[in-house]
Amino acid sequence: MIIHTVQQGDSVYSIANQYQTTIDELVQINGLDRPEDLVIGQTLVIPTNTYTVQSGDSLYQIANRFGVTYQELAQFNNLNINTPLQIGQVLQIPQPSKTDITSNAYIEPIGDTVSQQLQQSARARSPYLTYLAPFSYEINRDGSIVRPPLDDFASIAAENNTALMLVVTNIEDGEFSEELGRLIMTDENVQNRLLDEIIQEANEIGYQDVHFDFEFLPSDTRENYNQFLRKAKERLSAENLMLSTALAPKTSAEQTGQWYEAHDYQAHGEIVDFVVLMTYEWGYSYGPPMAVSPIEPVRGVVEYALTEMPANKILLGQNLYGYDWTLPFEEGGDPAEALSPNQAIQRARENNQSIEFDEEAQAPFYNYWDENGNQHEVWFEDARSIKAKFDLIREYGLRGISYWKLGLAFPQNWYMLNDQFNIRKIS
Repeated sequence: MIIHTVQQGDSVYSIANQYQTTIDELVQINGLDRPEDLVIGQTLVIPTNTYTVQSGDSLYQIANRFGVTYQELAQFNNLNINTPLQIGQVLQIPQPSKTDITSNAYIEPIGDTVSQQLQQSARARSPYLTYLAPFSYEINRDGSIVRPPLDDFASIAAENNTALMLVVTNIEDGEFSEELGRLIMTDENVQNRLLDEIIQEANEIGYQDVHFDFEFLPSDTRENYNQFLRKAKERLSAENLMLSTALAPKTSAEQTGQWYEAHDYQAHGEIVDFVVLMTYEWGYSYGPPMAVSPIEPVRGVVEYALTEMPANKILLGQNLYGYDWTLPFEEGGDPAEALSPNQAIQRARENNQSIEFDEEAQAPFYNYWDENGNQHEVWFEDARSIKAKFDLIREYGLRGISYWKLGLAFPQNWYMLNDQFNIRKIS
């Protein structure tokens, strides 16, 4: 697999010819809606491990393009680094060895039914998943739970040997509730009924993991949450069910703020089977324009987590979306519009904009003016930004990756995930 960044003068035909692949493969892998009209700066994932030398190429330039050293490239092709390359010469590009990882994806039905689009997304992506995680079971004040619409999720998962994850949240009236969170963490009767109903539901539907995503808990319930997890782990283990949690993206144990304080990385690392680090939303709908998951802040969270728990318990959170902000940004103003990576590319094309790449954030972006004269700034994900996260997973030997969320068009990610890793399946 090779990542090609579209340059001035490129066409899908010339790119397919350059890499000795087919236009149909490029269209399918990259989800090209208008292959005849590429956007300068957009990335294309190429299903090949070879590169044909072009006029002006050097060993260093080619190696840099594909993320290897020129020494590695020369050695892999038995080349003398001092011998000039020949136009038309075919080079083999060294690829990282595939490692085994766990992959999860949340899927969020809106309303009382699962849309056809979400069902199709679950069916298309389950082959690449260890877990499919319907979001979410909500908790009533008495500890009973409310099932989200599931439709065919169980049969889709079974057909693809994908495990189901039972996601439980403290969402109430559409928002994470501090008050409900306190009740769950401090009332043993509520806890006992909650765990009874979770176990009954897991056995009825066929869930294999129970996942607590409790957010914005009161800071003084930190130890209550830890004790609840210990109780849950004992009950769930007796039923052969795994336990996982979602953790806010902390960089120290003392990090302040309601999203962070009740999440005890060390305790979660000791108690649960694995965690999902919510390493996204630096750029968010009500914040200023920036990358949603810039690589260095993501790395900082991972490095802190590794001081509190082993790498084989960590799933790296990864967004499958970007945002379009209207400028100038105003605190408390209208939220940015969420959009898929493919929608972001379409919007750049519609507005005749080239896509730029921020090397520090390892994320693509562009600006444009709308028909009403408003300036916009768009940050999203592409093959390069995803590769940076995949490299991070390999670098630290993490358990795997968790996506928020299915239903957003980003076919490059799924091809790359399958190309770069072996996805664990739980039989």
